Parts: sequence; structure tokens; C-alpha cells
Amino acid sequence: MRGSLARRVLTGIAGCRRQPVLWALLVVWLASVGTGLGWLMAYDNTPGAPAHAPSAWPAGSTLPRDASGPTLIMLAHPRCDCTRASLGELAELLARARQRPRTFVVFIKPGGVGAAWEKTGTFDQATRIPGITVIRDDDGAEARRFGVSTSGQTLLYDRDGQLVYSGGVTAARGKTGGNAGRSILLEWLADGHPTRATTQVFGCSLFSWLKREPKAQGEDDGS
Repeated sequence: MRGSLARRVLTGIAGCRRQPVLWALLVVWLASVGTGLGWLMAYDNTPGAPAHAPSAWPAGSTLPRDASGPTLIMLAHPRCDCTRASLGELAELLARARQRPRTFVVFIKPGGVGAAWEKTGTFDQATRIPGITVIRDDDGAEARRFGVSTSGQTLLYDRDGQLVYSGGVTAARGKTGGNAGRSILLEWLADGHPTRATTQVFGCSLFSWLKREPKAQGEDDGS
């Protein structure tokens, strides 16, 4: 009996000694989780580089602009996870638009990669959106013409070839749901009078495969 009591007392003492260590480990773990979540939230809400899109449709573009109505372009990276949300929002936009624009999704393909490098699930997702044309952009030629460097960047030009919207269609990286870009585009496609012309864009760099992102055509390097 005495031996059993002694063992229980010793076990209790040992547990008390371990308790501060366990609490300290718990605090460290919670701090690490909080830091990680904070970093993820900051990343999700950090916009990409804005476009330097020409105010008029670039003459060198190989994309056929609609001279009788608006033309919408989304530039995309086929291996960017954020692009899935942008494509989902594009599909929602087109389904709700009163006036449906001629629409292109332009997937960048760098030189020196495999023949099917761009054929990802994201590329397939784009091909399933009714009424759009999916284009492969070799070496980012069209992205350069339109001054775009972030995946998900969306441009809307009117029937006269004038830029009326430049921005994204998501509220954060990889997030679907209501957002300013979609609202502006729906308003413009309803009556042609948007309240804003630009929003932030959330996505990966189109030119992450390069050591240095290219400047838009005609942009002075300051030298």
C-alpha cells in the first residue's frame, strides 16, 4: 500500500515537472501556426505586378479584335494554381454578362520546354468555358504586346479598340467569389459605363521562367 502511494506521488511530481515543458511546446507550436497562417494570408492578398496595357489595341497583335463589339483577353500561366480561380470567375462573368464579348484566354509558353508544357488541367479548364478561344502564346509575345506580366490579368477593349478595363477578376490569389473586377466588367457589359477602369490583379508572374521580367513594348529602360 505504501509502495503504491509512493509511486502515485512520484508520478504526480514528475507530471508537474513536465507540465511547464508541455505548455512551452504548445506556445511555440501555436506561434508557428499563427506565423504560417499570417504569411499565407499576406501572400494571398498581395497583388501581382499591374499591366502596362496600351490604351489602343496593339497593331502587332495576332488576336482578331471584334470591330462590332468588345473584346476581352485574359493572359494566363498554365502552371499557376491561382489561374484556376481566375478562370472560374471568367466563366461566371461570361455566364452573367448581358453583352458577351469576344473572349480569348492566352496561355504563355516559354521557349525550350516540352511540346505539351502548357497542356495542364488549367489549360483544359479554359477549353471547357463555352464560347471562348484558347491561344498558346509562344515566348510570351502577346503578353509583351499587351504589357502584361501577371497571370489572370484581364483586359477589355471596346469596339473601337480602346482600353476600358485592366485588372483581375478575383479578390485575392486563388479565391473565388464576388470581387470588384467582375462587378466592373458586368457593369460595362451591361451599359458601357463602368465606375472604374482598373483593379488589382492576383496571380503568379507570367515570366517567372526568366531571370528578369521583360519590359512592355515601347517602355523606356531609363538608360
